[in-house]
Amino acid sequence: MLIKTINAILTVLAGVGAALVLYWVLNKLVELLPGKWEDRVKPYFYIAPAFAAIALYLIYPAIQTVVYSFANADSTAWVGLKNYSALLGSHSFRQTLFNTVLWIVVVPAATIILGLAIAVLADRLKPGSEKLAKTTIFLPMAISAVGAGTIWRFIYATNPPNEPQLGLQNAIVTGLGHDPVNWLQLNTLHFNSFELMVILLWAQVGFAMVLLSAAIKGVPTETLEAARIDGASELQIFGRVIVPQIWGTVITVFITVTIGVMKIFDIVYVMTNGNFNTNVVGVEFFNQLFTNFNNGYAAAIVVMLMLAVLPIMIYQVRHFRADEAVR
Repeated sequence: MLIKTINAILTVLAGVGAALVLYWVLNKLVELLPGKWEDRVKPYFYIAPAFAAIALYLIYPAIQTVVYSFANADSTAWVGLKNYSALLGSHSFRQTLFNTVLWIVVVPAATIILGLAIAVLADRLKPGSEKLAKTTIFLPMAISAVGAGTIWRFIYATNPPNEPQLGLQNAIVTGLGHDPVNWLQLNTLHFNSFELMVILLWAQVGFAMVLLSAAIKGVPTETLEAARIDGASELQIFGRVIVPQIWGTVITVFITVTIGVMKIFDIVYVMTNGNFNTNVVGVEFFNQLFTNFNNGYAAAIVVMLMLAVLPIMIYQVRHFRADEAVR
């Protein structure tokens, strides 16, 4: 343990030291230039390492992935659009896409609704109680997705009918006189997928609550008082006064959660590994790459995911720019 700690500290110090040396050298090189050129070139020298890192670790892998998506399983021969046609023609992959769309439809909307409700209710508490409630609800955000999945495995755990039930839900069910239910295999109407979504909601609602609560507190009290004087009910004030003024934050949280849901992997992998009709795109990519060793299929899945995320990111950037223009 001590050796690992020392190695971690040395790694951090080496990384910070290397960065300092790099920028010191760049600064010395720029200072060798004439006065005007020094002022013109210096900003580019300072941002060059960041751009180089982005190109090396983001742009190049993205281009390479697109190239591999047109190659065979071991990336030794071109197959054109065969990977895409084979994936989209597969019933199991279409079901995976449907499950992913189901996550995208349900989780972001539920996160916003629950986050707004909790933010509004928590804001009505006394300051001390409000802090305690928000801290408690935000705590799951600090847990990794793998940790959250492990915790919820104990809630959904199933033992044979004659044995004590470790899982909370089955303990309640058997306590009421019924047989235990294998929750993670209950795929009627995708019920087990909804159970997995609950885990992500448990982890993300605190994030939505914090941002939405801050936005609600930023609504001018004069506007709220004017609405009350005009005879508006609290529900009307919330729907017609508060929500329009925090709509920018609502959109931001919605898009952030949506992008996270499109890449969901950890929870499904830990809980079911995509079995029992719970598979999603992230898990399918992992299994194609590391279980089936099919580079072509895995790359094609990633490219389709990138194409799906791109319009959302473009909309988010435009939304931020429009919001800044209004301010």
